[in-house]
Amino acid sequence: MGNHSMRKISSMVFIGLGLCMAVTGCASQTPSKGTAGQTVNGTVHPTPGGTIIFAEPPQANLNWFFPLFNIQDDGVDNAQLINMLYKPLLWINNQFEIDWNSSIASKITYNRQGTVYHVFMNSKWHWSNGHPVTSKDILFSWHVIQAASAANAPSPWPYVGAGTGDIPNGIKSLKANGPYEFTVTLDHPANQQWFIYNGLIQLTPLPASAWDKYQNIQKEIKYLGDEATHPMFDTVVDGPFQLVSAVPNQSWTIVPNPRYSGHKSIVNKIIFQYEASNTAEFSGLRTGSINVGYLDPSQYGSRQALLSKGEVITPQYAFGYFETQLNMFPGSPVRRLFDKLYIRQALQMGIDNESIDQAVYHGFAPPLDGPIPQIPHTAFFDSQLSQNPYPYNPQKGKQLLEAHGWKLVNGIMTKGAQKLKFTMIYAAGSASEQNQVEIMKQDWAQEGIDVTLKSMPASTQESITYNAKNPGDWEMSNGLAWFYNGPGYYPSGGQLFATNAPSGFGYSNPEEDALIAATHQPYATPEEAMQAFYKYEYFTALHLPVLWDGNVATLAVHAPQVHGTVLYGNALTGFPQMNYWWVSSNAATSS
Repeated sequence: MGNHSMRKISSMVFIGLGLCMAVTGCASQTPSKGTAGQTVNGTVHPTPGGTIIFAEPPQANLNWFFPLFNIQDDGVDNAQLINMLYKPLLWINNQFEIDWNSSIASKITYNRQGTVYHVFMNSKWHWSNGHPVTSKDILFSWHVIQAASAANAPSPWPYVGAGTGDIPNGIKSLKANGPYEFTVTLDHPANQQWFIYNGLIQLTPLPASAWDKYQNIQKEIKYLGDEATHPMFDTVVDGPFQLVSAVPNQSWTIVPNPRYSGHKSIVNKIIFQYEASNTAEFSGLRTGSINVGYLDPSQYGSRQALLSKGEVITPQYAFGYFETQLNMFPGSPVRRLFDKLYIRQALQMGIDNESIDQAVYHGFAPPLDGPIPQIPHTAFFDSQLSQNPYPYNPQKGKQLLEAHGWKLVNGIMTKGAQKLKFTMIYAAGSASEQNQVEIMKQDWAQEGIDVTLKSMPASTQESITYNAKNPGDWEMSNGLAWFYNGPGYYPSGGQLFATNAPSGFGYSNPEEDALIAATHQPYATPEEAMQAFYKYEYFTALHLPVLWDGNVATLAVHAPQVHGTVLYGNALTGFPQMNYWWVSSNAATSS
């Protein structure tokens, strides 16, 4: 949310609205961590108390506690926690619309040219130190974003949103008009929805009264960057919770913020609990030591052990995609190969996403045909892509390579001194992920593409894959995903597929650049804007800046005494409103 880019992760827990189907078991009594809810006419009503144990997957280790993210630590796992501590300027709900009641902003107006935006702030919001949330906090955040986005910004920066939504270089001015209103003026016209969803949304207020220490902005961002990894730095918050303890690789505990200006949580506390393995997490769900978690696809056959206890399993489909990255960074030893579209096409035709969906993910990983998923359905999906442009066909992929002069030599496609022989890194810790990449390896071998698999911790994989300064460290990478959950909510791909995209992998194409730029322009009607978007989407799907995998659902699990995790979740973005969750000892009703 707020100021997080579309983010890459290998595994995560989404708790939100079930958009496909739900698997539920009969309700039965399980050990309760809460107080009994008041039952009226068979309905359980919220009562205060109780503890929610929220399982973090093995690949997650919360390590960034500042509302503005750097590139390396920008992940959903970190953001799920930080969004419970700090309110975004704009909260996106599970209909992919702005929820003004949960946003710092109360209204935005703009001109027809898309160059001037007036933002009105709701005066109800306050920091936990009693200070109101005002335009002064927005201006402080803006100055931090500007400095942290610079190429010479000190470690651990740069800021992850730099280059997205005209932030910061497309902004001509940002001025306060009063304590609860500010105006942003752009250098050039912009598609208004694109700028609101990708640009303005990044302006998460920071508590200037607590954090604005220096007159020198370089000292300021060095100070804030150094403190960002210290959880107890977050003593002044405006969100529904405050952080009271944090033990790396163990747990992070939040409790309700008594001075929160919105809907106050009634639970005693929520514990984000690190799980050493999926097996350990499953055991916790069975014993009741975890009451909100997930079911890894490799454990799907054991689901009855949960359902028989009344646990509820809900597939959660995020608005995003899973991909296989190809290293096309300047200096990459394999760039000269992956730059060739026909090689990328052969690789895509060698991925049997339909079989992987069924054999590995039990039908909960619908194949992707481009950068926008069919499930969950949104207005951004182009119906032209309802039919896969590159269906699984390794024989056709092999013929395509042969048509370009490649020949099988000892089972490997060879052309002169070049061989289609690569190493693919992937995240360790998930049996389903390992099963997927082994299927991919076997199928590519039918085309004469020899892939060696190498597992590593997700954090290591992420740091290697994104490091353009050391392009020789990897060739292919699988198991990461990209979700349109800030600041790139408007999914036109500028931060992904444009030349020198801040979250790209070196892919560059002038037609792609032009189509992306066209989505950023203002249009007379929403229909015209969507037509420009569909042109970008269709070209991107066919041109394969990455290889498309499947949109893997999170199989979210909650105990029958936990309420609100579905109704007040957000599968599209992955950011639930945990302040609406509650627990009871009555297992007859769950939601």
